[in-house]
Amino acid sequence: MTDAQDIAALMADIGKRAKQAAAKLATASADCKEKALNAAADAVWANRADIMAENAKDLEFGRNKGLSPAMMDRLALDEERIGGIVAGLRAVAAQADPVGEVLAEWTQPSGLNIQRVRTPLGVIGVIYESRPNVTADAGALCLKSGNAVILRGGSESFHSSQAIHRCLVEGLRAADLPEDAVQLVPTRDRAAVQCLLTMTDTVDVIVPRGGKGLVGLVQREARVPVFAHLEGIVHIYLDKAADPQKALDVVLNAKTRRTGICGAAECLLIHRDIAATLGAEVLAALAAAGVEIRAESGLPGPDGMVAANADDWGREYLDSIIAAKQVDSIDDAIAHIRTHHSQHTDCIITEDGRAVEQFFAELDSAILMHNASTQFADGGEFGMGAEIGIATGKMHARGPVGAAQLTSFKYLVRGNGAVRA
Repeated sequence: MTDAQDIAALMADIGKRAKQAAAKLATASADCKEKALNAAADAVWANRADIMAENAKDLEFGRNKGLSPAMMDRLALDEERIGGIVAGLRAVAAQADPVGEVLAEWTQPSGLNIQRVRTPLGVIGVIYESRPNVTADAGALCLKSGNAVILRGGSESFHSSQAIHRCLVEGLRAADLPEDAVQLVPTRDRAAVQCLLTMTDTVDVIVPRGGKGLVGLVQREARVPVFAHLEGIVHIYLDKAADPQKALDVVLNAKTRRTGICGAAECLLIHRDIAATLGAEVLAALAAAGVEIRAESGLPGPDGMVAANADDWGREYLDSIIAAKQVDSIDDAIAHIRTHHSQHTDCIITEDGRAVEQFFAELDSAILMHNASTQFADGGEFGMGAEIGIATGKMHARGPVGAAQLTSFKYLVRGNGAVRA
């Protein structure tokens, strides 16, 4: 048997076991799933030293591979970040169980009572890159929503993901749920991804979480439906009616808190009327914080700004770099965003309510913000406990994808001997 045949056989077996687990998980009680997640959280914290030791192997692999500082930051785990993983697991555990929720109910003149009820999707394949915490987030959300999950983490986070996965399995075992409900592909071989994308008999949806290259590959080659998590090409529009303190606080946090996440601001649009005043002050603050500014010609700002070129518009840097441009009006800002954004997250900073209404109405990003840091573009910050990604497409799961978004629905129809004329 060739290596390719070995991988195909491995993935077929994983898919078969996931489908069997999904059938059992779909009817698991809310208490049982909550117990599994809390036990997994206990296991993560108890095994934090082991997780950090495994993460050290991944960091060494990343350094040898030449990962950027931002990507290394995404990969790194310390006790505080592991505490965040634990908190995320407990937050998902504490949420209401979405499975079985009655979304709508009505009675027809025929006497039929009809309910639309949340139901699991089945088996979800999650393909992600360097952030090992996604192993816990995705596993928890799929479990909470009654879905089995096949996790395929990036080669960079191989050891960390395995260590976290062991804790999730420990949680399943403690709640007497099938251990195959959360499986991690045990190989770095990219052939496993190719297989997962075409497993239409056993996988119901694929969620890619990563850069443009990964998402593009999945969208091109998947035969399974996809919840796309594309680039975070995030814009902030600094309106002429912006409050100076709010502008400084929000822009600095949106760019510098963590530059390597998809909610980090990548382009700043400044209204012409404030370009030489508040706009220049904000740019100076960014430069002082170590941010490289790639600016349109003629934009007032600090010394050392780099001339922007066409490639800087619509670019996800995931680094301490921001593009900056002057616009004549909110209409120009909206036109620029429509041309260059990825429909992920865009923000307006202003005290003008009419400008906010126009911005919200005329843009169709998954998340639109007013006077708030784009770093809040996160399922945990939306009260979802965690997220499996931020979907930028137009399917029913859009924006932060939490447990409720990982369900479909079915109709329950009850009669009393009803027949159709």
